[in-house]
Amino acid sequence: MGLHLLRDSRSLKAEKLLDSWQARSDSRFPGMDQTPTSLPDEAALLRRIASGDGDALTGLFDLHSSVALGLLVRILGDRGEAEEVLQEVFLQVWTQADRYDAARSSPRGWLLMLARSRALDRLRRREARRRREEESAEEDVRRTVEPAGTERLEAVERQSRVSSALSLLSPEQRHCIELAFYEGLTHTQIAERLNAPLGTVKSRILLGMGKLRQALSTI
Repeated sequence: MGLHLLRDSRSLKAEKLLDSWQARSDSRFPGMDQTPTSLPDEAALLRRIASGDGDALTGLFDLHSSVALGLLVRILGDRGEAEEVLQEVFLQVWTQADRYDAARSSPRGWLLMLARSRALDRLRRREARRRREEESAEEDVRRTVEPAGTERLEAVERQSRVSSALSLLSPEQRHCIELAFYEGLTHTQIAERLNAPLGTVKSRILLGMGKLRQALSTI
């Protein structure tokens, strides 16, 4: 029961710290040049963080957030995403400060290692999402062009004939006909869309349809 309450307390404190960091980010990160006038004992800060001291975490954030953000921006190439990961990194420090091993690295080195690891994880997720989207798109294309019986083949052939006939029209005639038949616009709406006289639109459609009928009869 006590451990559960401790975790809830740390979570609430973490939320407050996030709000505080966001406010600091607006004024501190644009230049990313925040060198403290005096250096605190970083190992002591981590020990205090492990015991639940929010002020110590804020102190560590002030000390290293700029350099960590710079690393994240270089890896991710996106500042907004880098700032999201930066907050994840310091929340990880908040929950795992007791895992820091001074024999293996300095506090700064440990923090940058966490930042690099999370950035690479984000890149891997980004790449996996991109591959899934590409595979999905390829599957959509495959289903579109996959033979599906005589009816589908005839529909494809008709579409091909219409496309060939449309290519014989002037760009103006083709645009008006496409707006009328593919977007369902009235002659008046087409005139408003193209900022053209209504009579001109009607003439383009009439002449274009005549050319289409003639072209389709010979294809």
